Amino acid sequence: MTRVLSGIQPSGEIHIGNYLGAIKQWVELGERLGREAFFCIVDYHALTNPLAYDPSTLAQRTFEAALVNMAAGLNPEKVTLFVQSHVPEHTELSWVFTTITPLGDLTRMTQFKDKAAKQEAVWSGLLMYPVLQAADILIYKADTVPVGEDQVQHIELTREIARRFNALFGETFPEPEALLNPEAPRVPGIDGKAKMSKSLGNTIGLLEDEGSIWEKIRHLPDDPQRIRLSDPGEPGRTIVFTYLSYFAPKELVEALKEEYRKAGVGTLVVKRVLFEEMMKVLRPIRERAEKLKRDPDYVMDALLEGAKRARAVAQATMEEVREKVGLLLPSKRPVYR
Repeated sequence: MTRVLSGIQPSGEIHIGNYLGAIKQWVELGERLGREAFFCIVDYHALTNPLAYDPSTLAQRTFEAALVNMAAGLNPEKVTLFVQSHVPEHTELSWVFTTITPLGDLTRMTQFKDKAAKQEAVWSGLLMYPVLQAADILIYKADTVPVGEDQVQHIELTREIARRFNALFGETFPEPEALLNPEAPRVPGIDGKAKMSKSLGNTIGLLEDEGSIWEKIRHLPDDPQRIRLSDPGEPGRTIVFTYLSYFAPKELVEALKEEYRKAGVGTLVVKRVLFEEMMKVLRPIRERAEKLKRDPDYVMDALLEGAKRARAVAQATMEEVREKVGLLLPSKRPVYR
């Protein structure tokens, strides 16, 4: 692993699923790789469904997404943190990749099929989403991509696009590997039915009011087979223990599981423990976020500096790509013999 790239959409409130499944891992990678860890707020991806976002709030959401990531531990003085649209080479490379990507490869994408089935009008941006994602990754020649398990198929397509480009135009891009977080690859939503998702409204926000968080935890689904407090429970039948495993020490989790199985502790007690353990993680993030909100210039300057560093890499890649695909470069004049 020499260079990583990952991104997050500014499509809504950053939640604990984002933190556990991505941001926490990003922070660790940033500490190891420094400037070679590239993380971007992918605002162009937020445009793929024009009916699902509000143009009047996108810029603010993009800024807030960066701010929350910084509050959660991403240090822009160590990593390369930037906004996707601030580096126009992403979309330029995306068009080059579009010309060598078969339609069938895109229509087979599981996410496309799932989302298209729920839409009356299927926008072409949804179809082309993974091509732009491939450009996001390969413009920096990243060899590792931290993603959730739902994005693995897209990374496989990225590898195929890299292989096809290399075969057609000469060795240019690495074939990046997906890096899953083994601790929390798929964080369930508070409904206990699906992955935590902004679009499903089943989230707990990183900066959400503590009273609101407690109400959500208090109403988390219990073990459906535990009718009375005296009934033994099975921890695997409630997401309360799933969440607890993300935030509490392993010894505490195991002790509570044992008590739960023999009806020695009620679910409400476990939920209270979960709330307190979760707040130990979220309160420092909230405090850093409040500090950053009081200094928005610091956040914006960090993003602009990150884009400057990212664009230097992206421009070098595009110079190489333009030459290999046969585009006329301003710096080179044809020689007639």
